[in-house]
Amino acid sequence: MSSVKNPNFLSKNRLSARAAKRKKQRQKAAERNRLMKLPGGEELAKDVKRGARPGLLPTSGPRAAISKKKQRKLEKMRGYALKRKLEQGLIGEEMAVDDVPQDGKGKQQDKEQDVQGGDAAEMDIE
Repeated sequence: MSSVKNPNFLSKNRLSARAAKRKKQRQKAAERNRLMKLPGGEELAKDVKRGARPGLLPTSGPRAAISKKKQRKLEKMRGYALKRKLEQGLIGEEMAVDDVPQDGKGKQQDKEQDVQGGDAAEMDIE
């Protein structure tokens, strides 16, 4: 014999619990969709899906706050990378300056071609 009054249908408690669960799922989905429409909302929606409240940074994942110690390390790494880029960039700039012609005639020829092209464009519009 079963332990419930009528085993053929769910009790009112189960029905209300099921309805409440579905309502909560619908509200969460609607909130994610609303956040997706905002600028930068894709990241916000991912955070909300992970459990973060909207407007707060999550405690895990790629957008989580970085510890102060790690921030200092990253700052040092950025500084070293910047030094390397500057050293490489200075060498590249010296080579690029040597390749430029000294008389500057190349620039005048480009301007003349642009003017001729501009006249043709005006004729097409009229």
